[in-house]
Amino acid sequence: MPEVTTPYAPGTPCWVDLAAPDQQAALDFYAGVLGWVGEIGPAETGGYAVCRLKGQPVAGVMAAVPMGDQPAPPTVWTTYLACADADAARRSVESAGGTVLTPVVDVMSLGRMFIAADPTGAVFGVWQAVDFPGAGVVNEPGALIWNELNTTDRSAASAFYRAALGIESSAMAGVEHYDALQVDGRPVGGMQPMPEHLPADTPSHWLTYFAVADTDAAVAEVRAAGGNTIMEPFDMVAGRMAVVTDPQGAVFALIRPKPMEG
Repeated sequence: MPEVTTPYAPGTPCWVDLAAPDQQAALDFYAGVLGWVGEIGPAETGGYAVCRLKGQPVAGVMAAVPMGDQPAPPTVWTTYLACADADAARRSVESAGGTVLTPVVDVMSLGRMFIAADPTGAVFGVWQAVDFPGAGVVNEPGALIWNELNTTDRSAASAFYRAALGIESSAMAGVEHYDALQVDGRPVGGMQPMPEHLPADTPSHWLTYFAVADTDAAVAEVRAAGGNTIMEPFDMVAGRMAVVTDPQGAVFALIRPKPMEG
């Protein structure tokens, strides 16, 4: 699981954001399901909304609109991996076989970022913190708790993230066909082959997990608010989880984690 640090260690998932066709409807949905507080931002930030939980930044929501000659982004949650130098990270991503999808840009005084895809097609963001390190609360109900790469080629993905961002991977004890993604020897995410329940043509992707106090109740809230269920709540090694979509089609996971031992 990620830990809040300032800044996050390079390679660690540090932020997630959503591009939604109806930004206000997305803000209303996640406020109801996860307890976030957020509003459409000022024009100089393109209306980007930083949602908060307990007064701390927890995730971003932006409008999925065309930008210049670029089409509107897909309605998905994007995982951002921390880096110390965005320009150096961009070069590493390219030399490791990844595809840089956007140039490195300054986000006011907050940080620098770009969007890329790994060699198996999974899209992710890279964030160099300046004034904004990323999520201010994680691993609590309503907050980010896990980021998982579902990939069509584990070996290619493993080699890429190690070379590009220094993320190591190793088999996770007690979980078949599942790898822990590690930074400085600490698990920060997971990687697995493409799940069998997904359509055969599903591309590699990063899946965002949010913690909840009660998975079944949260799924009921998702449905009541117009979302859908991809995987009904079930018990697994890390807790009780489900995979759902919001009313606009963005996929994410919910989990009530098992208490930490010790």
